[in-house]
Amino acid sequence: MKAYLAILKCRFSVLFQYRAAALAGLCTQLFWGLIKVMVLSAFYAESSRPQPMSLEQAITFIWLGQALIGLLPWTLDKEVEEQINTGNVAYELVRPLNLYWIWYFRSFAIRFVPTAMRFIPVFIVAGLSLGLDAPISMYAGIAFAVSLIFSVILASSITTFVMTSLLWTISGEGLKRLLPHTVVLLSGMVVPLPLFPEWIQPFLSIQPFRGVLDIPFRLYTGIIPANESLYYLAFQLIWSLLIIVAGKTLIARGINRLTIQGG
Repeated sequence: MKAYLAILKCRFSVLFQYRAAALAGLCTQLFWGLIKVMVLSAFYAESSRPQPMSLEQAITFIWLGQALIGLLPWTLDKEVEEQINTGNVAYELVRPLNLYWIWYFRSFAIRFVPTAMRFIPVFIVAGLSLGLDAPISMYAGIAFAVSLIFSVILASSITTFVMTSLLWTISGEGLKRLLPHTVVLLSGMVVPLPLFPEWIQPFLSIQPFRGVLDIPFRLYTGIIPANESLYYLAFQLIWSLLIIVAGKTLIARGINRLTIQGG
């Protein structure tokens, strides 16, 4: 375990150096957040039907999404991609470590560090002047914090699973292009999931991407009652475990069929 924690620490040190990129990302998130708030406000103003969530809750969803956009498992580790494409992954295979957990802790750092650098500034600015409400109760705030931890675990497992799939393809370009659109839609980043049509809600309620953003946001706003929070926290953990098991199985089979040319 010490070796994996050392990998995590090294990745943290590298990623925390991109402070200028984090500042640029902060400005971008505030800009797009304002646009989304205006669009959603216009939608609510023109709608005569009752909505499953109030405008204030929807605006809070938007700002939480902008603050936590780094959690979305829509990008991969470029160094790992290059290792797979060039065959240098062979160097990782000779290490006395499990390749899956090497990639998992690298994915954890990719999901955690950019989020940590943007979350507090966006949260403060949006909370002071842009319509981000505080948690509906102290218990909701605690449940939100716990859920965020599980979100990082789930997002990291999804990222690692997608990286392991690159062992099975000549080029992962198609997968990399499809992944961002799937993730932002099914996580509730584009439109809060409660606002989707009723006929698709059964599917949205069981797919794993909702555990990255939608569940923490519903806990924060009180859409998920306090007495139901344990069920949804378990939902995040179960999906994390399932995807980790699937990823470990996939990487074991991928290594067995891996062919490295030259060398």
